[in-house]
Amino acid sequence: MKSVRVWQVDSFTQTPFSGNAAGVVLNAVGLTDIQMQNIARELNNSETAFVLQPDADDHDVHVRFFTPTMEVPNCGHATLAAHFVRFTELNIPEYAAVQKTGAGLQTIRVEQCNDHVRVFIDQGSPTFSDVLHIDITTRILGALGLSQKDRDGRCPVMIASTGHSKVMIGIRERDVLNGLQPDMPLLGALSQETGCNGYYVFVVEHNSSTRCICHGRMFAPAIGIAEDPVTGNANGPLAAYLVHQGFDQVNSKLFHMSGHQGAAMGRPGEVQVKVRIERNIPVSVEISGNAIMIFQANIKP
Repeated sequence: MKSVRVWQVDSFTQTPFSGNAAGVVLNAVGLTDIQMQNIARELNNSETAFVLQPDADDHDVHVRFFTPTMEVPNCGHATLAAHFVRFTELNIPEYAAVQKTGAGLQTIRVEQCNDHVRVFIDQGSPTFSDVLHIDITTRILGALGLSQKDRDGRCPVMIASTGHSKVMIGIRERDVLNGLQPDMPLLGALSQETGCNGYYVFVVEHNSSTRCICHGRMFAPAIGIAEDPVTGNANGPLAAYLVHQGFDQVNSKLFHMSGHQGAAMGRPGEVQVKVRIERNIPVSVEISGNAIMIFQANIKP
């Protein structure tokens, strides 16, 4: 059985052993679904990206994502890691690519910025659910160890998505955020009712006319991720959600957010987000971040 080359990358950071670790298989051609799942389980990152050849003219690469327990349609930090590896290994001077995922097509740019590499990812168009019913909201808060008094009253509990949905739960205090100890089995069971596997609990630390700084934690036990350190597919929808809720105070055309995550796990990282706005409505989202290579290895699937 041939060996497969894998890369381990820390995404949304420039510091080793922080941010969010992702596995990357740059040439996954010929691997079966079972082999990809086995590799993802062995690496035991929240996601591993498998890069395949395109199967149509509208994209450059086809990327599949596996958690240790299942395939998921898309993943922000593993997308960043995959294109960081392609950029550094293939020596592409002006890097732009369209990737096909289970959530559709995305445009990716990679730039060499002085001594570091930055990856820019266009996410899908933002969508939002109705505000969740008070009954399900109360049970979600209970599973997180929260009560109604912990909530930020500006932030109704609802589902936001830019291709991979998250339940958005805004709370008031960072100390409460950092002290969360969720009931993971209960959160996982509630995902069947909400139709959403991820819960993003966040605090708006600072909000100016066109920019926010937020801190968050993301839990997704239903797909085998108790807690994810730094999540592109949560911070992107969060920024769009904040525009949707009126945090863009001057009705600008561009809203910026810095999403800080991972501190409670000892793996801090940062996601930069830009939301393009038309007629006070968020219409597109771009996330970006740095990455650093941790190791490479050959394994036999």
